Amino acid sequence: MRMTDETAVLLVNLGTPDAATPGAVRRYLAQFLMDPRVVQLPRWLWAPLLRGVILPLRSRRVARKYASIWMPGGSPLAVHTRNLAAAVQERLPHMRVMHAMRYGNPSIPDAFAALRSERIGRVVVLPLYPQYSTTTTASVDDIVRRARNMPTHSVADYHLDPAWVRAIADSIRAHWSEHGRGERLVFSFHGLPQRVVDNGDPYAVQCAASVAAIVENLGLASHDYVHTYQSRFGKERWLEPATMPTLEALARQGVKRVDVVCPGFAVDCLETLEEIAELNADAFRHAGGHALRYIPCLNDAPAHADALAALAERALRQ
Repeated sequence: MRMTDETAVLLVNLGTPDAATPGAVRRYLAQFLMDPRVVQLPRWLWAPLLRGVILPLRSRRVARKYASIWMPGGSPLAVHTRNLAAAVQERLPHMRVMHAMRYGNPSIPDAFAALRSERIGRVVVLPLYPQYSTTTTASVDDIVRRARNMPTHSVADYHLDPAWVRAIADSIRAHWSEHGRGERLVFSFHGLPQRVVDNGDPYAVQCAASVAAIVENLGLASHDYVHTYQSRFGKERWLEPATMPTLEALARQGVKRVDVVCPGFAVDCLETLEEIAELNADAFRHAGGHALRYIPCLNDAPAHADALAALAERALRQ
């Protein structure tokens, strides 16, 4: 099949279960947690533990968490990613914009098969991870290398992209304008095992750089904000400080109102809507705080779509 000169942009997010049911969650978690980029244990050791212990114990509990945030169109991550792709498409009428998931549906191989059937000549892959990590961005690259059948260019990160930084800062300003400003602004990023960073993963450095850029845009002083990491899993040491203990400590110190923003997530998902806005908010109040106000992700906001469209066009020129 002869390919055309047309270009496609493939936005790739982490993924989500197809339904808020134990079976769907189990299938999703099995794919996610069997990725050697995510869990770096020998397969002979990890696979029996995952299938025999972790999945039976976690699937039903995690399904209930998803059910608490499920939207009419599916999981928030799926709905917002789909809407974001549509918004980017409006800004790139000369390109074909699609979205895919690293785990779950629509899959990266299926997306490339569809693009090939449309005779697309080249693809810009844009993982929706502002900060690069071997556990996320590199995992997408692994699948893209196996699935691609046309010239492909991948965007490694955009943690200091001026348009993205400005969009995050403006979303914080808008939140403050509507709800008032809390006593602290907490930046919460998904965590990683400290071992991964010690082995050279640049994620923590890029998270810190993103925070510094957003803080500079906002004109904040060092005592106005805190940078933390959430979503710890397992018993080994993870990046610190951890979000929930930090929030509890702030409450015990007399801080009554905090705002929490999650700039490592392109769209809202389980980790922001359930873990931060529900679980961590409850922990903050139980420790003596009055209110945790969660600042939503950029989702399909015009400024977000503008920034991603510009990133894709720059990648194409490269």
